[in-house]
Amino acid sequence: MVRTRRVNQPLPFAQQVAIFSRLAAANPVPVTELEFTTPFTLVVAVALSAQATDVGVNKATRGLFAVADTPQKMLALGLDGVTEHIRTIGLFRQKARNVIALSRILDEEFGGEVPDSRAALMRLPGVGRKTANVVLNSAFGHPAQAVDTHIFRVGNRTRIAPGRDVDEVERAIEDNVPVRFQDHAHHWLILHGRYICQARRPRCAVCPVHDLCPFEEKTP
Repeated sequence: MVRTRRVNQPLPFAQQVAIFSRLAAANPVPVTELEFTTPFTLVVAVALSAQATDVGVNKATRGLFAVADTPQKMLALGLDGVTEHIRTIGLFRQKARNVIALSRILDEEFGGEVPDSRAALMRLPGVGRKTANVVLNSAFGHPAQAVDTHIFRVGNRTRIAPGRDVDEVERAIEDNVPVRFQDHAHHWLILHGRYICQARRPRCAVCPVHDLCPFEEKTP
């Protein structure tokens, strides 16, 4: 017999509204902490952020984007040039190859423009569903939900969007979070998980939704 992890029921609609209203009041227009200026620089930054911190990626990409902020300029910089700029980031050699490869596809197949299609984005080397959703949301304003470890944790702890894996949590956000909060939902949740609802010791004492959260193991 295969046992599966039990998933709680999502919070009722009224409680979802109350939680997101407070998150919105505290941060009305949340944005990604990755630095970018165009959809292309965002694609590259998010592709580089796997197993790396946003702070570390930003330090590397400031110099990189100063000389290569389009697919054509990135190709002109070449693999060695990209590698030199991002060598402080984990897995930098493979990521450099991905950046060159995705730049070539964008240049040759999309006229140098980043497509606003999840399927097209996921054709790019180093771009998975989460990366594609970040680009769709932050660059094009689509209500796409990019679920990372922070959002997975917060979604299950708070029962805003419970799920056994990131795909279930993504669907739970889409199905249960009120529509008017969908555009910024993933940013509110990731920032909440990064700075308040942390993995080992959640900062419940300063949590703006402390009284609305059903998580039983609250930190004093």
